[in-house]
Amino acid sequence: MWERGRPPRKPRPSPIIVPPPPPSPPPRLNLLVPRSLLALAARAMPSRRPSPVLLLLLALALALLFLLLSPSSPSASRSLASGSASASSSSSPASPAAPPAPVKIYLYDLPPKFTYGVVRSYMAARAPSGSADAAAVLPDEQLRYPGHQHSAEWWLFKDLLRRGPRDRPVARVEDPHNADLFYVPFFSSLSLVVNPIRPPAAANASGAAAAYSDEAMQEELLEWLEGQPYWQRHRGRNHVFICQDPNALYKVIDRISNAVLLVSDFGRLRSDQASLVKDVIMPYSHRINSFKGDVGVDDRPSLLFFMGNRYRKEGGKVRDALFQILENEADVTIKHGAQSRESRRAATRGMHSSKFCLHPAGDTPSACRLFDALVSLCVPVIVSDYIELPFEDVIDYNNIAIFVETSKAVQPGYLTSMLRRVSSERILEYQTEIKKLS
Repeated sequence: MWERGRPPRKPRPSPIIVPPPPPSPPPRLNLLVPRSLLALAARAMPSRRPSPVLLLLLALALALLFLLLSPSSPSASRSLASGSASASSSSSPASPAAPPAPVKIYLYDLPPKFTYGVVRSYMAARAPSGSADAAAVLPDEQLRYPGHQHSAEWWLFKDLLRRGPRDRPVARVEDPHNADLFYVPFFSSLSLVVNPIRPPAAANASGAAAAYSDEAMQEELLEWLEGQPYWQRHRGRNHVFICQDPNALYKVIDRISNAVLLVSDFGRLRSDQASLVKDVIMPYSHRINSFKGDVGVDDRPSLLFFMGNRYRKEGGKVRDALFQILENEADVTIKHGAQSRESRRAATRGMHSSKFCLHPAGDTPSACRLFDALVSLCVPVIVSDYIELPFEDVIDYNNIAIFVETSKAVQPGYLTSMLRRVSSERILEYQTEIKKLS
């Protein structure tokens, strides 16, 4: 096992060039990072539908902090001025602290094809041949986002729609001139999978399935944005995109690299495209049912469980090695399984009856399986040397997961021997900490 933040995880170089310090120290910034809100967001992480409010607060609070500290940010001078005013007034008699000003978000009113239109296209592509396109006649408020591990893009959008200028700590403003950040609500992850891998035998009567192109949508989105004055003003650096699928917005990623990106990991992003300096790691939405019982090991006869694709690319090649090592262990369940309703039912049964759940790297360092394990009270065993996790500044993952170097995990007998040495009392401690997050 190894400690988070130490080798073998390699640090990613930052694309941001830090300017030299000024000759004299600037006035102290009067910035407030709402750590209590971050903690609340952490608690919301494993829920069936991740709390959009709290995810949004976390993502945008960190993004705003980055913008305020950036020397080229238009908000920096305003923050310096307010910090100077605060410093000059600090000698006056104490008075009740005023509540912090809300983070002001402008929600772009995108053409409908980039939001609800993506949902309609997804549904039309899966409608039986010759049937009426039910999604085309449904009003927007009745549309349902398809069950999807990247559904945070839907919940953030719906939450912002409900917000007004008086809401705290995040407010939605109607005048873009008053905004701190600009949210671009394109459903980029859903757009990527509108066209099914196995389409219906014939196109839908509306022809919508055959006409959809994710690449064309990305290009059209950027063409629209680049015509907006607030994008042009700072080349998008105070804009926020959500692109949780590792391939979302891949066609235009270089053109939005100045913006704040809400991502699942950095597995397919270069260091000049994304960085922990400016971007935010978001949790997946888990896909299996939550465990309804209490902590305990008596009803968990299996030592270790994994169900997923055996053969993956890049860092995920470790999976095949782990299969070869573990598939003959008596108290280990490790099986190949693709995404399907039956596979999710089998995964639910397996995770709910196992003490530990294996989380090896896939095509990218992370996967929704980690969050499936957390809602199952199954202690995650993470074999992914380059993983970055959501909310690491407020969650000590050493309390809820076990990290194993890949080079050690693929040694025959190492993983199972190590896990068998973990006492029942220690497993209960892990489960108790996990339960605090649910």
